[in-house]
Amino acid sequence: MENDYREKRSRSYGTMRSVMDYTMGVLYLAGAFFLFFAESFGFEMQSFDRTFRFIFGAICGVYGIWRIYRGYKKDYF
Repeated sequence: MENDYREKRSRSYGTMRSVMDYTMGVLYLAGAFFLFFAESFGFEMQSFDRTFRFIFGAICGVYGIWRIYRGYKKDYF
């Protein structure tokens, strides 16, 4: 009985964590996409250098892909 409860709780935690990883991964990828194409959308980001935006956008993109991969893998334990 106790073992079933722990297994159900573990599955529930894994599912919740996976959904969170997918969501955060998509948000990071959307942020990276915005940083890459901000000028195309009509946003003038004069306070940020173009090189800085591309480097930070690349870092956000890589981290977003990592979060989606981790959500797909579901290796939390």
